[in-house]
Amino acid sequence: MEPSTGDNPKLAIGAILLACLALSLGDALIKQSSTRFAIWQIFVLRSTLVVPFLFYCVRMHGREAKILPLRAGWTLLRNLILVLMWVFYFAALPRVELATAAAAYYTLPLFIVLFAALLLGESITAGGWFALALGFSGAIMILQPQAEDFDGYALLPIAAAICYAAAMTLTRGKCRNEKSTVLALWLNLTFLGVGGIALGLLNLGELSADNVAVNPFLFGAWTPMSAGDWRVMAILAGAILIGSVGAAMAYQKGPASLVAIFDFSYLGFAVVWGSLLFDELPAPLVASGMLLITAAGMIAIRSGSTQKRTDRGRG
Repeated sequence: MEPSTGDNPKLAIGAILLACLALSLGDALIKQSSTRFAIWQIFVLRSTLVVPFLFYCVRMHGREAKILPLRAGWTLLRNLILVLMWVFYFAALPRVELATAAAAYYTLPLFIVLFAALLLGESITAGGWFALALGFSGAIMILQPQAEDFDGYALLPIAAAICYAAAMTLTRGKCRNEKSTVLALWLNLTFLGVGGIALGLLNLGELSADNVAVNPFLFGAWTPMSAGDWRVMAILAGAILIGSVGAAMAYQKGPASLVAIFDFSYLGFAVVWGSLLFDELPAPLVASGMLLITAAGMIAIRSGSTQKRTDRGRG
């Protein structure tokens, strides 16, 4: 999809809200499916359904359209980091409330500020430093590291946010001339490759048998699919497509500083899905931390110290 010349803020806002709705639903369904499938099976099946559509999108530009990325090595590294991001985030979902995981993950603008400064030489404004402090305070309120029932899995969405920030910094520094459809196509091909290799190793039996009781979502082998399971996979594929296209359209049609604020609607949708599907409601302290992280992200974006995103990288 090529960016058009004119801005349309209303369309951009609508697109990012739809994207966040779709992506949050997909993540909620993956959390719901974590007792039936290994993460690698979801990677393989979801991308199998998505790849033909993305291939068609690339070919829409004509038969001469290039399938291979311009900088294959950097693109592969970016994709592997994003796959690791999703492994961290999805691995947390069976053990962490959806809204809590989402809030921890949405510290990502703060890490983008840091990586942009450290790796791209961009300066951090006073507003950026304030946002970092505010976001860190919100993360502490959510994670509550001194609590007796603290679960180390709650740190995984933070690790996912760090991976995302690194991948987007790499996208800006090394892959900014790649077409978004080509990046999305090769990201899903990377999902297929990594998922297939992981399933092949796990189906050898010994590794899976030793670890499946501890974390079946990470160490489970291939599970037979029912008709209902295929419907879930189809919804997951649709959610990725809507989320990817919607996010790309939003950042093409509206100013990044405006669209990124509505990107935080994901947190609200995560609370709704958590309540409807899992009977989860954030504790008051966690809810307060979510508000602080949201405010910190908005300040970081408005301060001009974060890189502008044209690629959300979530599928």
